[in-house]
Amino acid sequence: MVGIETLAENNFGDTRSGGLAGPMGLFIIAVLAVVTVLLIRNMNARIRRLPDRFPDDDEPQQPPTSHAPGD
Repeated sequence: MVGIETLAENNFGDTRSGGLAGPMGLFIIAVLAVVTVLLIRNMNARIRRLPDRFPDDDEPQQPPTSHAPGD
């Protein structure tokens, strides 16, 4: 049964040393949560500063009149 023992062997190295994956994942999730909250606050502030109404786009814009020198 040497073949079964070889298949069941852990070839991924020592998975117990360090143990940094859990705390690092928690740190990354916490940073992403803080960044998301700050982004939402910033976008809300920008939306509040927008005017209530924008000029109607239906009205034709007057093209800028350019006067050539010597006219």
